[in-house]
Amino acid sequence: MMKDYYIKNVTQDLDGKEVTLAGWVHNIRDLGGKKFLLLRDKTGIGQIVVDKSSPSFQEISDISQESVIMVKGVVKADNRAPNGVEVHAKEVKILSKAKSPLPLDVSGKVKADIDTRLKERVLDLRRQEMQSILKIQNITLKSFRETLYKEGFVEVFTPKIIASATEGGAQLFSVIYFGETAFLAQSPQLYKELLAGVVEKVFEIAPAWRAEDSDTPYHLAEFISMDVEMAFGNYEDAMKLLEKLIYNIVNSVKNEASDELKILSHNLPDVKIPIKRLTYKDAIEILQSKGYNIKFGDDIGTPESRVLYNELKEDLYFITDWPTLSRPFYTKSKDTDPNVSESFDLIYRWLEIASGSTRNHKREVLEDSLRKRGLKPENFEFFLRWFDYGMPPHTGFGMGFARLLVMLTGIHNVKEIVPFPRDKKRLVP
Repeated sequence: MMKDYYIKNVTQDLDGKEVTLAGWVHNIRDLGGKKFLLLRDKTGIGQIVVDKSSPSFQEISDISQESVIMVKGVVKADNRAPNGVEVHAKEVKILSKAKSPLPLDVSGKVKADIDTRLKERVLDLRRQEMQSILKIQNITLKSFRETLYKEGFVEVFTPKIIASATEGGAQLFSVIYFGETAFLAQSPQLYKELLAGVVEKVFEIAPAWRAEDSDTPYHLAEFISMDVEMAFGNYEDAMKLLEKLIYNIVNSVKNEASDELKILSHNLPDVKIPIKRLTYKDAIEILQSKGYNIKFGDDIGTPESRVLYNELKEDLYFITDWPTLSRPFYTKSKDTDPNVSESFDLIYRWLEIASGSTRNHKREVLEDSLRKRGLKPENFEFFLRWFDYGMPPHTGFGMGFARLLVMLTGIHNVKEIVPFPRDKKRLVP
């Protein structure tokens, strides 16, 4: 007996046809003379009817939820059933019996808190809501890659074990590397810049790590970063590319994941190009007008971003031209004002989902920028030395994958979005 159909493909057109399905027992109703099994596979949930006259009726007498079964049966059209059909079983084979009771209700009838869900994560991931998130993730990655391939980008991979901090600071996880101390990469930033000096346009989708002592719905110790870098461009070019990526991703999810969006009860934002731009200076003035004690150089945090969202009435907007010293050393200052940088953040409502800039491409400027931040140029010699051999002007950005999925799924906790999250409290499962 081999599986030959997915549940979603079993429609009324197959009325009277014999099919073989396989999946997980989502729910069970026992009416004495008949058992109704809700069978779940990766495409959805369908109804299996096992009549008392079936040889398999006794075999499944003590079947439990989440057991894995294979069913051979005949399709019967019935508008009362899921998808308008049910399958009358001729044979049911139990492939793997699940323990009962389950530590978590996959059907969703009994709600569980986030800690229980993360502890029992594999069962939690079987819920339709979580499967919907995983499918939307896949569509997002596919659209991101396809857009960049069409734009002439090359996908690359950079080291994740590094000798020193990418951006300075102390938010690093140390590892023992053949008897020496090394670190897990915070970002592919420096390496992707060097690669942009090789093939001009590069991108990477890969993990990064930050040892931030944060326990918010938007922070993870290990996260997936979507990074882009391109030569012969500035931050305006980077924002235009990011707009195109976001526009294509949202439309791909809208067109390819309508069922999943219904399960999540989520409406996608309407992305209009160009996305609104607000300078940092103007943002500060808006906040000051609302009574906030904030000045040039201060960070714009989540509370302030909520105020800006309420004021702008835009789901997506850029904050541009940040203070130079608030950005990493590789960020280029504006030619007209060295205190302001050619930089941007992309904000979804009140959540930063991407950050980018024009980069410094001259060694002497980079060295001066490092010193101004209290960093030693000699510690970055592995990076700086390549600027002696012709580095083009370049630009780029990094986008947090889980934060992007907040926008695409309506789930406002990245720990729910990531299949196996790593934060200050979790190292398993």
